[in-house]
Amino acid sequence: MSNHANDQRPLVVVMGVSGSGKTTVGQALADRLGVPYADADTFHSEASVAKMASGHPLDDDDRAPWLLAIGAWLAEHDATGAVVGCSALRRRYRDVLRSAAPRLELLHLAGDPAVLTQRVAERPGHFMPASLITSQLETLEALEADERGRVLDLTAPVDEIVASFAASLTNPGARP
Repeated sequence: MSNHANDQRPLVVVMGVSGSGKTTVGQALADRLGVPYADADTFHSEASVAKMASGHPLDDDDRAPWLLAIGAWLAEHDATGAVVGCSALRRRYRDVLRSAAPRLELLHLAGDPAVLTQRVAERPGHFMPASLITSQLETLEALEADERGRVLDLTAPVDEIVASFAASLTNPGARP
């Protein structure tokens, strides 16, 4: 399946701001790879969910236990591989995840802010208001050259995103 040490299945974080498709793409990628999927939203405390639902962005104190919990989940799945959908907007947040799961691969879903806002506004019953998209985009730090991962267009069909990223996992030379 891959060129990873001992032919291990990958550990992947599908990252991006709200509305980028992390859950949809992450679940489809996990299904394709035959690994478990988790949505990072399920790792938030009730207080953090309430804070976001009221239109207030989280601060780093809110995020610290959340990132540690996601990292622990990834570490627990190191032998089997896993995919998690997680905003992972800043380099230091991704570093926390990598400290728990050093072989982490990142799939950053990026695209037009207007598409993101429309997607979030149309999403029923989710705690993240569309008003926080701007805050998330301002927080977002692009993947750096030393981070293992790819940036793909969030408006591409899910099957194309998954196929392209899965191909890069099995053929690292295919990465742009």
